[in-house]
This record gives sequence, C-alpha cells and structure tokens, in this order.
Amino acid sequence: MTSVTGTRAKAGVGLLASLVLLAMSGVAVRGELAGRASIVDGDTLEIHGLRIRLWGIDAPEGSQLCRGDDSTPYRCGTKAANDLDAFIAERPIVCTQLSQDQYERAVARCSVAGIDLGEWLVRNGLALDWPQYSKGRYAAAQREADQAGRGMWVGSYVEPWLYRACIRAMGTPAGCSDDANAHP
Repeated sequence: MTSVTGTRAKAGVGLLASLVLLAMSGVAVRGELAGRASIVDGDTLEIHGLRIRLWGIDAPEGSQLCRGDDSTPYRCGTKAANDLDAFIAERPIVCTQLSQDQYERAVARCSVAGIDLGEWLVRNGLALDWPQYSKGRYAAAQREADQAGRGMWVGSYVEPWLYRACIRAMGTPAGCSDDANAHP
C-alpha cells in the first residue's frame, strides 16, 4: 500500500518534470515563450508550433503592395517578413504573452538580444504602431521612421487594417493597395 505522502511526492515530482519539459519546449509557462522562431509574416512568428502575433503593431499583409519613392509597387508585407527574418538571424526569441487573439494566436511582446521586435519593425518603417492596441507605445518609433523616410514612409501605403477591410469587401490586392486612403 502506498502512503498518502508517497503519492503526493510522486505527483509533485511528475508535475515538476512536466513544467521543466514545457519550459524546454518553448510552450507558454506563465506567459513566457522562448526559442528559435520561424517568420510567418511581418507581425507573426512561430516558436515550436505556437503562432505568436506581435503586440501593438500591424505590418502589411504578404499580398499588400506599397509604392517606393519612384511609385514602383513592391510587396511591402513580404519585405517586412524577410527583413524581420534577416534581423532575427536564427537567434533565440523571448516573448511575454499578453493575450490571445480571435485566431487563437498568442499576442506577445517579443525581443531578440533585448531589442523589442515590434519597435524594431516600426522604427524601420516595416510596420505601423497600432494605437487601438498599443495606446501609442510605438508612436515615437513611427515618427522617427516617417521623418527619416524609412521603409513604407519612402513612398505611399495603405494602413494594413484598411487593406484587410478592403479585401474582405471583395477588393483585389492591387486595388486595395492603391486605395484612395493611401498615405503619400
């Protein structure tokens, strides 16, 4: 017969082992996520199969077109994803999960080598501060990108949230990218 104390000790060891395995796998434990990331798009990454949406920013969609200073269209969403991938360069990412979105992705602030990825994307003109969620956390970085003419700020673009609304209303990627609301 096993004593109650022995059963509790075994359960405690099992729980501790499970938590250690979860922490090593990169799965959320107390809102913390860590590991090597693969880039899904300009504001979404994946660590060990878990999709993570970067908090407080909005990057252009993969199909979205922006225009450079010569008015030549380019896939600004693809550029954001590629530049983020190059910046991370397979270094480990540390994320603090803040919530979960409607698509069941973790919404988190993530960093690499102590650099906030959301702020880095906004500062380089690859994403926008999304004040509806960020409450202006990245507004200064966005002003800096605008004043320096970095990324999307070189030419014209449509805010990603307006682009998605246009697509949902049966618009085409090209038509929604050149929306009347485009920033010059």
